[in-house]
Amino acid sequence: MIEPVGLRARKKRRTRDAIADAAISMFLARGFDQVSVSDIAATAEVSKPTLFRYFPTKEDLILHRFADHSGEAARVVRDRRPDIAPITALHRHFRAGLDRFEPVTGLNDHPEVVAYHRLVFTTPSLAGRLMQYMLDDEDALAAVLGPSIGARLQAAQVIALQRVLARANWQKIVEGRTAHDVQPEAIADADQAFTQMRHGMGGS
Repeated sequence: MIEPVGLRARKKRRTRDAIADAAISMFLARGFDQVSVSDIAATAEVSKPTLFRYFPTKEDLILHRFADHSGEAARVVRDRRPDIAPITALHRHFRAGLDRFEPVTGLNDHPEVVAYHRLVFTTPSLAGRLMQYMLDDEDALAAVLGPSIGARLQAAQVIALQRVLARANWQKIVEGRTAHDVQPEAIADADQAFTQMRHGMGGS
């Protein structure tokens, strides 16, 4: 009997989530370099080949949460209303993330989220892999903005801006402040950064 496509997809999703959850729990408890792929496969009760079908590299086991946002900036620009400028759409999207305390904005003080970001930011191989994700996002955004070198520069500025804002928010929380306490500053910082970028882009 052939399984329905929906059921097959749900099973694959459950397997992927089980592997990722096991990996992140082990990384947070023992450190990224102290956990092997074999350890993770055994804990998740899958084979190593199965694990690598879902996550091509060890780094992807933890960075998939960033990968889930892959191409997000490009989608925001592509899906905006015609009367809304790209930078305005991106600004509103980031502000909405701050309003929801989304982890990707750095404005989230759940202990596991804080520990997760610390692991990513302080592990060289993870930081390097994360940079590749950002370069991919930059490429996708530049493709939507247009073929010019100006579009490429704008895309690079947007991705860098979001990274700097998220890291600044996380750093304040690491220093002992709550997300709710940091939120007004995070909003003000985002507004200032996007306003400066908008002026630099000539209002585009």
